[in-house]
Amino acid sequence: MLEGEWNLSYGPDGVLPGANFTFGTFASGYYLLEPVEFKETDGDAGDVALPREDGQRFGQDTRGQATLTFEVGVDSVDQASTLLARHGANLASVSAMKEAWDGEAVRRRFGVPAVLRTVQGGRARRFYGRPRRCEPASSRLTRQGYTPVIATFTCLDTLSYDDVENVTRVDMAPPPHRGLVGPLKDPLSMTGEGATKTPGEVTVAGTKPTWPVITFYGPISQPGCELVARPRIPASGTRPEVPAHPGWKVALNLSLSAGERVVIDPRPWVRTVLRNGGSNAAGLLTRTSPRLKDLRLPTGRNDFILRGRDSTGQSYMTVSWRDAYAWL
Repeated sequence: MLEGEWNLSYGPDGVLPGANFTFGTFASGYYLLEPVEFKETDGDAGDVALPREDGQRFGQDTRGQATLTFEVGVDSVDQASTLLARHGANLASVSAMKEAWDGEAVRRRFGVPAVLRTVQGGRARRFYGRPRRCEPASSRLTRQGYTPVIATFTCLDTLSYDDVENVTRVDMAPPPHRGLVGPLKDPLSMTGEGATKTPGEVTVAGTKPTWPVITFYGPISQPGCELVARPRIPASGTRPEVPAHPGWKVALNLSLSAGERVVIDPRPWVRTVLRNGGSNAAGLLTRTSPRLKDLRLPTGRNDFILRGRDSTGQSYMTVSWRDAYAWL
């Protein structure tokens, strides 16, 4: 995508077509008349009034979702040389935008979001949500080949996510040991390049915690993914405090044969545990595993450990995520 462009996309559903609609720049023919409006809806404040006294006690608050509003100029003046042809071209362009924004292929399926991507300041970001309102304004300029349109997109939350997905692999078997090279000479040297990080170590960028997608590959029994607690670095001369992140461990009470897999996807628009892409394995999560809504990765360094039993050493897991941001 080019700088300043926006792209709305979702897949088809049977006879209902998907969409891959790009707008936001003069080159696309759908340019923005005003900067994008980013507005958060009111959340749920869990405040409770104090009995028989002034004030209130703050409770557990939840945030609403964000809504993006676009003022788009649909311009097809240069697509034809006659007034009649420009009018027809503009009607077709507005219809194409309304068709993409109708989103029937995605809004008729429970929990399935569309993806709204953009590049701003050289940073590629995406939002998950659904297209909502798309209203062409009544304009005398439509016959000249120009119509202003107001369109909104309601997000699942208030975050944007990096358009590039990060993936790290963690194997059950340790990497091969590097030995000495013979004949031995002074000074001694080791084969292979030095490791720059421990197995499973990753760095989560962004400004907000994000959701991991964990996939176990057999053969393995009792597979588990452990996010190692990250200690807080105390100031000089002070005692260590509580961990910067307490860590968590999610595990499954099942056995996977070679070629089998199970995917734990805690993202709010998915929230599934599927075995081999089909059967539901959520009931096989161990009692000590955190709830899916609590499976988030903190920003900064994270270390993953694959737990389980595997006599072959061939099993492994992957952890994928997109960095999250409070805004673009």
